[in-house]
Amino acid sequence: MSKIRYIILLAVLVLSSEQLFAWGATGHRIVAQVAYDNLNCRARHRVDRILGKHGIIYWSDWADNIKSDTIYPDSYDWHYQNLDPGLSDSAILASLMHYPAEGGNLFRAMDSIVNLLRHERGNVDALRFLIHLAGDFYCPMHLGHFEDLGGNTIQFEWFKQPYNLHRLWDEGIIVAVGYSYSEYAGRLEDVFGKQKKAIRRMTKGELLLHNYNLVQQIYAYQDEWNGNPYVYVYHFAPAMEWQLYVAGIRLAKLLNELYG
Repeated sequence: MSKIRYIILLAVLVLSSEQLFAWGATGHRIVAQVAYDNLNCRARHRVDRILGKHGIIYWSDWADNIKSDTIYPDSYDWHYQNLDPGLSDSAILASLMHYPAEGGNLFRAMDSIVNLLRHERGNVDALRFLIHLAGDFYCPMHLGHFEDLGGNTIQFEWFKQPYNLHRLWDEGIIVAVGYSYSEYAGRLEDVFGKQKKAIRRMTKGELLLHNYNLVQQIYAYQDEWNGNPYVYVYHFAPAMEWQLYVAGIRLAKLLNELYG
């Protein structure tokens, strides 16, 4: 392989790996804290017994960190599911059962891990993966387009630093807002708590459609955004916060079903 081809291949691999870090550590802890606060007593006791007290929070970014090891080499593409633009609602919903052949394995991984935990509730690693991937499912750019690697190739400047669209939704907006994970979880409960019952009643498909439509709005906004990060945060922070809260409530719902 020539040196130039090697450099190009390396760049593609690096960009592809960046798709795997949904929400960043703070975002995943926000999701886990919201979930922990909404576990019933029995589920909380059982989950704490498996992962340690508040372990759901402390282990929430483990699935990203484990990629530096070789113990789960097939888990790289579990964190995202690229969906093409212009899909019909029926095609999007079908992807939950008929998993796309390329562009990630998030949907398949989530279903497989939940099914495993129904039979092996004490499986520590499966529970850690579930906590993390349940957050990834609601991170918008992890449903981004295959052609730009979930926004990784869309480059711009963010507070005078080089950034890309994927990283922006993983951590950039959260960092710009400036709350700690526990502060943010409390804020989300204050803002969205009245929607909790409705979020629990929504189907997985309804929430996927909402996320997919948000992804298309994110892409479209790139053409009209003036590059000012404060404008971007003002425009999208409420949508991002709703996604974080939904992820936490739905994770709690899953864990209450499995362990409650």
